[in-house]
Amino acid sequence: MKNKVSARAHTNIALIKYWGKQDPDLIIPYNNSLSLTLEHFYTDTTVTFDDTLSEDTFFLNDQRINDKKVFHFLDLVREKAQKNVFAKVESTNHVPTSAGLASSASAYAALALAASSAIGLQLTKRELSRLARRGSGSASRSIFGGLVEWEKGHNDEDSFAIPIEENVTWDIQMIAIMINSHEKEIDSRSGMQHSVDTSPFYHDWVKTTEQDLINMKDAISKRDLAKVGQIAENNAMKMHATTLSANPSFTYFNPDSIRAMDAVKSLRKSGITCYFTMDAGPNVKIICSKAETPYILNKLSPLFGADNLLVAKPGPGATII
Repeated sequence: MKNKVSARAHTNIALIKYWGKQDPDLIIPYNNSLSLTLEHFYTDTTVTFDDTLSEDTFFLNDQRINDKKVFHFLDLVREKAQKNVFAKVESTNHVPTSAGLASSASAYAALALAASSAIGLQLTKRELSRLARRGSGSASRSIFGGLVEWEKGHNDEDSFAIPIEENVTWDIQMIAIMINSHEKEIDSRSGMQHSVDTSPFYHDWVKTTEQDLINMKDAISKRDLAKVGQIAENNAMKMHATTLSANPSFTYFNPDSIRAMDAVKSLRKSGITCYFTMDAGPNVKIICSKAETPYILNKLSPLFGADNLLVAKPGPGATII
């Protein structure tokens, strides 16, 4: 046996955040989340199952890495296919790794599609979403393009993402302010678990997020960019409040993150419809319209440098390439 398949998947940025697992092994979250898949950032992954191999190998950006998470994920694929054959995985990230730009979402969505296809499985998108979730929770959403909801479910069978609007035709996109592209000190998995375990605000965050999701889906249905931005910004800050209230406290903000958030607020006061969101990393994403993007870029370039402002429109779901 020697089967080789390449796949591409794009990152997604959550408008309603996923932050915390009820079941860390199956990666079942405490709350539903909703995201926008982005065209600018993506991962290309090639998987070759070869019965002459004596072990799994993984190369990220041409560098061999002993990644036990990737090898465990391949075990799940082999178990599903009932085949015992090792694989070579070659992955290229067109997004900074572990910098709060959802590189794990695109990585495991691409790996799920490439590996399952290479080993001979013919999975539906829902099944692919469930499989990708086992590598990274947010990867369940990157199977689909556009606006996507991850239904938390209660077990492996009913926790998966569903598309809300795969072909986004209205005027919404994001600008990523690249404040720091280096790997963050506290990874998402550790950070969210510490928040769940020690923040007195955590379960209130989950409760308020349920209403945020209802309001967000209503705003999307009305194409209300301002409302989408307001809800997303508030939801993100509530998520980060759980890190600040953890014991000991921690934060993904740095001084430039705060400077970027203040700049967005200043733009808003001047009449521009723009809002920010942040994940587990210092980089700030601006929710805005394509029409106002040139003005925003012009105002932010002197502060952060034009090369550090990356525009991303809604992107597609995972595909074989």
